[in-house]
Amino acid sequence: MDYTAAFRKVAEPTKSAWKASADATANTLDALAPAFAPFAARWDAEADRRMALRTPENLKALIDAQRAHTSARSTAATAASQRRAARAASKNPFNSARRAARTADKAATGHAKVARSKLKEAKKNYPMTLRQLAVRVHAAHVVPAGVASYVMSTPDDWAMWPAGTSLGLIALNAGALFLGRREVRVQLDDDLSAEERRLMERLAPTYWVQHAEERGLSGTLTEHPEITAAGIVCGVRLDGRWSAKALAAQADQVRALLGMKTETRMQISRGSHGDRALIVIRTRSASDGVSMIWTPDHVGIGVDEVTGEFVDLPLKAGTHILAAGRTGMGKSVSWRPLVMRAVMDDDWTAIVIDPKRQEAIGWQHCLRCVGQETDREERLARIYGMAQELTREMHRRQGMATGSTWVPDGRPENRNLLVVIDEGAAIVRMSKQKQYADVLDLFEELWSEARSVGFQFVWATQFPTKAVGVPAAVKENMSAFLSLTVNPGEAERAIFGETAQQEGWLPSKLDGIPGRAMLQYKKRTPDPLRLWHVTDGMIAGLPKAEPWHSPVSTLPAVPAPAPAPEVEAVRPALRLVKDGGDFLLAPPAAEAPAVPDDLTDNQRAVLTTVRDGASTNAEIAKATGLNPGSVARAVDALVKRGLLAKDGTEIRIGGAA
Repeated sequence: MDYTAAFRKVAEPTKSAWKASADATANTLDALAPAFAPFAARWDAEADRRMALRTPENLKALIDAQRAHTSARSTAATAASQRRAARAASKNPFNSARRAARTADKAATGHAKVARSKLKEAKKNYPMTLRQLAVRVHAAHVVPAGVASYVMSTPDDWAMWPAGTSLGLIALNAGALFLGRREVRVQLDDDLSAEERRLMERLAPTYWVQHAEERGLSGTLTEHPEITAAGIVCGVRLDGRWSAKALAAQADQVRALLGMKTETRMQISRGSHGDRALIVIRTRSASDGVSMIWTPDHVGIGVDEVTGEFVDLPLKAGTHILAAGRTGMGKSVSWRPLVMRAVMDDDWTAIVIDPKRQEAIGWQHCLRCVGQETDREERLARIYGMAQELTREMHRRQGMATGSTWVPDGRPENRNLLVVIDEGAAIVRMSKQKQYADVLDLFEELWSEARSVGFQFVWATQFPTKAVGVPAAVKENMSAFLSLTVNPGEAERAIFGETAQQEGWLPSKLDGIPGRAMLQYKKRTPDPLRLWHVTDGMIAGLPKAEPWHSPVSTLPAVPAPAPAPEVEAVRPALRLVKDGGDFLLAPPAAEAPAVPDDLTDNQRAVLTTVRDGASTNAEIAKATGLNPGSVARAVDALVKRGLLAKDGTEIRIGGAA
């Protein structure tokens, strides 16, 4: 018989059961340890404080104080005895011997009080160890409890509760110290990076409680950190002095305590209870490894970096969208997935209004596009005509509607319309020209009234300020707010509201990564997402299609200028100017030069603002929302090209053609 095999067969289940029991016990102790860690930390801190005071110098001072106190007590006892003897020897209170004895007794008593006070201070400076103090305190209740148990017991009935209670207090003290000093085992996965391992170890309660006071974070205690698809998540317990907002204000100290890299993103927010906070360290992204190239199977507009779930922004009439982002962050690309969905849906079509031309040129073979014209004045006229056509189409549909919701009937002209305005700031600037003064009013009417007849709008801008790209009329009519990286402060408030920074809507912290955004829609939180990317090749590969036109009106063609009649040259009108005290005739002011197509967005905004009357860098910055440095660079570039002229601090239109 193979006894070895038989023994293993019996022993292995027992060994597994013991291991499971040991693991369960360890997990239970690990769960209890954080609750007792503050007590153990305070105990050890007090013990260290007492040991630090037990120096030879303080011991010598204590011995001297004890000696002086003993001598003073002896002197006081002798003086009191002499006073009693003098009082017994004479009944006359004014007797010289009694008066001398009384004076000596008072002096000795006062000296004894001083000596006792000095002894108390010396004992404080050279205290007993915390273990000695604990032994004395426990002995003070163990001995009486034992005597009480003995007295109350009879041969038939032993009264053990006094002694049991006393011993229980000793066990509770020892157990609390054991659990509080326990090194909690942090389960580290094999796939953790070196940085994640270090952060997980420093977020462990035992490490945190030992070093929190050094960073001014005493009164906070971490819970067990966990690794998730979004990075490391760890709860923090807060005492009465702390709140989640106060802890967030100490983010630099938290980073220093954890030894976190500067570029690692961290978010501190409210926890599950009022006395809890939550630390999320973005060492990972749930979108890592996910191809962000759009396909017809992809849902919504992108992927949540925290949960890895698809983020949907519906193609739905009335759900108007504000999209904003700095130059190069992907503002124009952000709305492409919505347009692709409209192209693929038989009940939808899209219209692209692009004052900058780039996007309109790419989509013009399959969609109705306005803005691809090379001549600026022709482009503005067609955009204005498009606004009028959409208004007339809205009125046509309102006259046809039989219910509160527009239902496409299969005819091309009655499809739902997704209208994309790719640079809203250009429309705002356009409204400042006399002939287009009501263009914003037309769009505002469409936003507020065309919801019920199948219109959805996207207002995209790279100048998200209230004065330039996001006026009040725009903000009040939007349902969803999508922001890529923008400048901090005013831009964030213009997009997400005045309380954006307090509520965590900080797109300026998106690290300037193109395609990374925040979406405020319904109950969505400020967690970042990655947007699907529709490539130029995908757009070019779309089949040609007949663009949508309203049956009640078509966009009128801009007539070519008629040839000038051959007439005798007329001398231009002169104007009066004042030179000192005299008025002189001067030629008329030069007309503003045409705007070249190769200007940057900043240069175009600055040039347009100067044409509208701004004459200093400060006025231009206020009107455009650009920072002073960007304004100065744009002005210098325009001056070099002759489009602007500068005289000291005054800026005016130049004479270049």
